[in-house]
Amino acid sequence: MFNFTFTYTDLYELAMGQVYFLNGKKDQKAVFDFFFRKNPFNSGYAVFAGLEDFLDITENLKFDESDLDFLKENGFDIGFLSYLKNFRFRGDIVSCKEGEIVFASEPIVQIEASIIEAQIIETILLNILNFQTLIATKASRLRLVSGNKTLIDFGLRRAQGPGGYYASRAAIIGGFDATSNVCAGKDYNVPVSGTMAHSFVQCFDNELEAFRKFAKNWPDKCVLLVDTYDTLGSGVPNAIKTAKEMEKNGNFLKGIRLDSGDLAYLAKESRRMLDQAGLHYVKIAASNKLNEFVIRSLELQNAPIDIYGVGTNLVTGYPDGAVDGVYKMSSVSGKSKIKLTETLKKTSLPDKKKILRLSDSYGNWIGADAVYIDNEGESEMMFHPFELLKSMRIKDYKKEALLNPVMKNGKRLNPEPLLSEISQYTKSRLNMLPEEYKRMENPHIYKIGISKGLKEKRDRLIEQYKRKMN
Repeated sequence: MFNFTFTYTDLYELAMGQVYFLNGKKDQKAVFDFFFRKNPFNSGYAVFAGLEDFLDITENLKFDESDLDFLKENGFDIGFLSYLKNFRFRGDIVSCKEGEIVFASEPIVQIEASIIEAQIIETILLNILNFQTLIATKASRLRLVSGNKTLIDFGLRRAQGPGGYYASRAAIIGGFDATSNVCAGKDYNVPVSGTMAHSFVQCFDNELEAFRKFAKNWPDKCVLLVDTYDTLGSGVPNAIKTAKEMEKNGNFLKGIRLDSGDLAYLAKESRRMLDQAGLHYVKIAASNKLNEFVIRSLELQNAPIDIYGVGTNLVTGYPDGAVDGVYKMSSVSGKSKIKLTETLKKTSLPDKKKILRLSDSYGNWIGADAVYIDNEGESEMMFHPFELLKSMRIKDYKKEALLNPVMKNGKRLNPEPLLSEISQYTKSRLNMLPEEYKRMENPHIYKIGISKGLKEKRDRLIEQYKRKMN
């Protein structure tokens, strides 16, 4: 949709790139990790999303002539601009599978490339993966509380500009069934769904006429918005009249939509009126500022709602608004690197790594992942990355590797899966996560530990850096 080029980055990436180039460092190999430090929404997990979009974009990124002209106007070196003319990403990427259930403090994606390549793609990686992971996680929380009810993304008009396009994709990964976003539906092969606006009803002399006209033109996809004037006094009665007229023509009203008022009460009364009229097949849709807590309340009240249309709270990732994903160097020219801070929690982990998910002898997840140095052998124990007195014996558990190659020399290794396949993978993995990690409030904390070898390497580097500073 968007014409991405390498200028979809922050200025400092290019400024650093020029310095690397002019100082003979352009071919230095570097490894960077993408991870986040806190699960969004105070959730017990996150749904990793955006990978396939990122791979597609990265595979085709280049600088065009207008990009180079702009950089020239902003004082970039002629030699560096000549280097950028045929610049492409030629690095390697290993990653968790898109749709994987992931957790704070573990590397989800690793980039290994020349230092300039690795730096320039930082911004677009964070931009895409942070946002889609946020929305996919929100969508999964909405799916958890709504059971098997239909969920539709109604958020495009409230999204932050074109972010709504990618939000629609991420919502499907997290468990939504359809979107009102026609462009995303076309490009991502996602089911599209919609009803009507209050303005449509207002355009006609009366509500019944509006309903009849809509039903005549959309006999197989007719959902009537019943709260323009008086939901129970006119909206539902007029919908019933329209449905009965449709039946005479061999058609059936698909549903009614409630968009204001006490949704639980109105849904129950509407269901009663529809059933009394013999319209048991007509579904009830609800919208209007829905979130996971409102839907949970409606479900606990046994509100007979079949379809939830969720907008603002979904596509803006309310109340968090962002995942705090970061991109940190772990090695350069084969030398281990860490970012040292005053708190151990923000000290990064060195070297290429692997993540092993632990399960019992029956294949059940035990609620723990272990992070190892990539070429490290078995470790009997894993250690809390920040709390020095906490450790856990892991030798006897089954282990599943989560990081796998997805790009080699700038070319993706596998064809892009269907969005429905990614969504199904998310569902299957979420089903494996024990229930205590899926609570809306105060979820159990999933354990992320580091191996003995990784802990020792990090601790040695901390001491080395401290000695250099003194």
